[in-house]
Amino acid sequence: MPNARSICFALFLCIATSAFGADATFTITGSVVDSMSGAVLPARIYIKSEEGKWFFVKSASPSGSALEMRKTVSPTSLEMHTTISAHPFIAQLPPGHYVISAERGKEYIPAHETIVVSNAPVAVKLKLKRWIDMAALGWYSGDTHSHRPLTEMTNVLLAEDVNLGFPMTQWVTATEASPLKANKASGNIPAGEVSTVDPTHLLYPLNTEYEIFTTAGKSHTLGAILVIGHKTPFDFGVPPVTPVAEKAHREGALIDLEKHSWPWSIAMVPVLNVDLFELSNNHVWNTEFGFPQWTLPAAGKYMNLQIDEKGFTEWGWIDFGFQTYYALLNCGFRLRPTAGTAAGVHPVPFGFGRVYVQPSGVFNYENWMKGLNAGRSFVTTGPILFIRANGVEVGTTNGPVSKVRITGIVQGLAAIEQVEVIVNGKIAKTITPPAAIESGIYKSKLDITVPIDGTSWVAVRAFEKNNGRKNRFAHTSPIYFDDPKKPLHPSREEIDYLIGRVKEEIVRNQNILMPEALQEYKSALSKYEAIGKTD
Repeated sequence: MPNARSICFALFLCIATSAFGADATFTITGSVVDSMSGAVLPARIYIKSEEGKWFFVKSASPSGSALEMRKTVSPTSLEMHTTISAHPFIAQLPPGHYVISAERGKEYIPAHETIVVSNAPVAVKLKLKRWIDMAALGWYSGDTHSHRPLTEMTNVLLAEDVNLGFPMTQWVTATEASPLKANKASGNIPAGEVSTVDPTHLLYPLNTEYEIFTTAGKSHTLGAILVIGHKTPFDFGVPPVTPVAEKAHREGALIDLEKHSWPWSIAMVPVLNVDLFELSNNHVWNTEFGFPQWTLPAAGKYMNLQIDEKGFTEWGWIDFGFQTYYALLNCGFRLRPTAGTAAGVHPVPFGFGRVYVQPSGVFNYENWMKGLNAGRSFVTTGPILFIRANGVEVGTTNGPVSKVRITGIVQGLAAIEQVEVIVNGKIAKTITPPAAIESGIYKSKLDITVPIDGTSWVAVRAFEKNNGRKNRFAHTSPIYFDDPKKPLHPSREEIDYLIGRVKEEIVRNQNILMPEALQEYKSALSKYEAIGKTD
């Protein structure tokens, strides 16, 4: 039976429709402000009606900007928002009830208001409260994979409070295609020079993605790699890929594996001396996971991944990436973790997954890149995770020890479901830490000791309580403890999996790739087989 509120509102809708017409809309005005200072903030805004329809705002200032994102993979996998600059906004809405929300990255508590739109003016002030200031603590965030046009990057960088962005301004999807001459990215190719938005928000505009779906003129997927931070444009295609690595590293750039399950990914690691591994990649979203079948056959049986009738669960996909990363670390490939959303392609906000880096010195582009390359970092889609191991920072290499004491703090906007200490790819200890709630923030101190034997790496990961979905996590870079007398080897299952992936690609590409490209795969196979012989 309808309640009095719904009856009254239904009568209002009838009156409004009669008086103003079925297509009548009304203007709402608003702003997003800092709850302490009252300063207007850039932010991401959602407006959703009681009926489930999405609406979008515009800037109320001629000097402001408002960029809509309308991305849908399925009815439950979608992203509908507007990122606005630090200016007031307006929206045209038909009569009805709405929830309007504002978010800004990971360091502010989201704000929500329920409004009723009628023939009376509506003004909204959404107050964002900063719960942590990572820059003040010496940590600066980055998203190393974006497909937003360069002209949009200032808007999203500030709205999402990402300190350093890397748009893919060179992008090709076919073999032998030159990113300089056959570029799929919009706009002119920029110079390889840092762009300063403000003292804590920077943009590096020259970055390249080789994402190969067409080989020798036919549909035949190889995979993707990213090059971030190069100085001059790339003017040659792939494969072979070795020239990409040589040019990238000559120019101080880093090579990002992008996703672990592309056909060629495992072969790329020893061939290219890959630098970065995306622990949060562009299939990890704020909305429901949308690609359960993608690269499902590439999963290792030994991994015992969470798979249901649709394919990968969200946790199954993330765990697939984690376990692949761990296998590569155990082989001695000390890739540093990063995060990339490919915002602009998928239904995900820029910076939803981000890497926080502790620069070597003051915050600037060069120091941030040095910190990223050194592994002074953690990846997050939600919680903030600070740890030390035996008193040393993440990313460091140390001498032999027999036990490691993990100390630190995990904190965030939601309770922590569990914290796991990873030693050489295995969960060495799991705890559910007691949380102190301070001003609505969950904060847990960590003090965990685990034994190790011989050369080992140790990392920590934490998961928020999120209705059984594992997309809100943080994961630190490894800390290494080297013992020359007891080197680290991968398990038999791990090395056999890596060897098998490369062998499959050699067979699949035998009559497709040119000999020098196939030789790269064979070189990778030889390196893995050599590692396997020491097991």
